[in-house]
Amino acid sequence: MYQFKSYIKFLTKASNQHGVHSPFVYSFVTKCLYNKTAYLAYDALASYRKELRASDTILEVTDLGEGSKVLDATQRKVSEMVKVSSSSKKEVRLLYRIAKYFNFKTSLELGTSLGIGTYALALANPESKITSIEGCPNTSAFAQSQLKAKTVQHVDLISGPFKTKLPHLKAPSYDFIYFDGHHNKTATLNYFETLLAKAHNDSVFIFDDIYWSKGMTEAWEHIKHHEGVTVTVDTFYMGIVFFRKEQKKEHFKIRL
Repeated sequence: MYQFKSYIKFLTKASNQHGVHSPFVYSFVTKCLYNKTAYLAYDALASYRKELRASDTILEVTDLGEGSKVLDATQRKVSEMVKVSSSSKKEVRLLYRIAKYFNFKTSLELGTSLGIGTYALALANPESKITSIEGCPNTSAFAQSQLKAKTVQHVDLISGPFKTKLPHLKAPSYDFIYFDGHHNKTATLNYFETLLAKAHNDSVFIFDDIYWSKGMTEAWEHIKHHEGVTVTVDTFYMGIVFFRKEQKKEHFKIRL
């Protein structure tokens, strides 16, 4: 019910490219968010999802985040997980377009899950270096086997709790960080504060499920008003953060 009410409220305030006056954001909205190109990568992503939906594999899941709103059992079928715990077709295509548009060279993903988002990032730029952290060792191992079968070689999959793995990341900075693992206000803000040190002027942070709960929306509002953040784009499904010092501080809600 919270998500439904939040979406209705979002629609009353959101606009399209005509409500955007920043050249940088206007270009991002029109050339990336609203890009209607039928990329070949979409077929590969659809094929991956189809394979997961047909999988008979059952995983013993260690859930270190907020858990699933639908799946309660620790033993979960991959075919069920992909329906409720992975990025939707629309979201994964958007993630691909964003990674391709900005041509990220280094990316960090918090929450590998079954690897659909990871695969989208990998397809967007085969020359990039991607690090993905997954709290559940069995889920991480499964995702690794799937990506290996697709000959994805530029992804470093790390298994373990975010809070213990983040301090040991060796990269001095990341072009892109995708927060999609622990849908909790306190945890999200902690990871955001920790990873601010890894951001540069052109880095992009994306927070998934910012309307997952009242707490996640509060975390998003805090992030928007952080002194280091200049521009944010709220698509309801995800919150996109920019640190470009040459931009004036503005917040946009964009309908997709």
